[in-house]
Amino acid sequence: MSAASAPTAIAVQPAEAVETRRRGRLGGYRPGFLTYGLLLAWFLGTAYPLWWSFVVGSNGSETLSSTYPPLLPGGQFWTNAAQVFDTVEFWRAMANSLLVSGIITVSVLTFSSLAGFAFAKLRFRGQGGLMVFVVATLAVPTQLGIIPLFLLMRTFGWTGHLGAVVVPTLVTAFGVFFMRQYLVSVVPDELVEAARVDGASTFGCFLHVGLPAARPALAVLGLFTFMTAWTDYLWPLLVVPQNPTLQVALSQLQSARYVDYPVVLTGAVLATLPLLVLFVVAGKQLISGIMTGAVKG
Repeated sequence: MSAASAPTAIAVQPAEAVETRRRGRLGGYRPGFLTYGLLLAWFLGTAYPLWWSFVVGSNGSETLSSTYPPLLPGGQFWTNAAQVFDTVEFWRAMANSLLVSGIITVSVLTFSSLAGFAFAKLRFRGQGGLMVFVVATLAVPTQLGIIPLFLLMRTFGWTGHLGAVVVPTLVTAFGVFFMRQYLVSVVPDELVEAARVDGASTFGCFLHVGLPAARPALAVLGLFTFMTAWTDYLWPLLVVPQNPTLQVALSQLQSARYVDYPVVLTGAVLATLPLLVLFVVAGKQLISGIMTGAVKG
C-alpha cells in the first residue's frame, strides 16, 4: 500500500455501527411511551404540592372554603408575602439558614470525602470494626440523641447560638459510608499505588486521585446535605429559638387560635425558592457528572 493511499485505509465508521455500539452500552433499551408516561406522572405528582401552595398563597382566605378551589394563581401573592415579611424576620432567618446550611455542606463534603477515601483505599488496624461502627450509627434514631445533645450544648453555653446547630452535623455517618462505597468502585488500587510510586503522599493521593474521581458523588451528597440542613426544624427550634433559622421563623406564622393558610403557604413557597434555584443551577452539572461516572469504562 502506497503512502498516498494510507489515509484512505482508515475508514470512517458507519452511523449504523456507532448506533449499534451506543445501544449496546445502554443494554439495547430505548425509552418508550410507558417510560415517558411514568416520568410525566411522577413529575406532576411531585410538582403539584408546590404548585397548590403557590395557588393558595396567591389568593385570599376564602379560597379554601370555596366549592371549586382554583387551579390558577391569583393576584395576592405579593400582598401575602408582605405580610410574611411583617410578621417574621424573614431575611435574617434566611441569612441564618444560608450560613448554617453552607457551613454544614462544606464540612460534610470535606470530612466525608477524607474519611471515605481512608476507609476505601488505606489499610490500618481496626479498619473493619470502625466501618461497622459508622454504619451501625445509622440505625440509631436521631430523636434519641436530642436530649443528651441539648444538655451538652447547654453545658458548653452554646444554646442560642448558631454553632449549636452547625457543630453536631459537621460530619455524618451516611456521608462517610456513601463516599467510601463510591470510591471503592471508581478508584482502582493500582492507580493509588502508581501515585505513591511517583512520590505522592497519602494526602496527595487523595487530592490528585481520589478527589477528582469523587466529584459526581460529592455533587449528589452536597445537594442532599444542603437540602437536609435547610429543611431541618426540630433541632434548631430547641437550641436557637431566639435566633431562628428560616423553618423555625416560619412557624411563627401560625397561632393557636387562627391560621391564615394563604400567608403560611406563601412563606413555605418563599422558603422553597432557594432550593429550586440551587437545583436549577447545579442540576445540569449534577446529571452530567452522574452520567459520566455511569458510562465510564
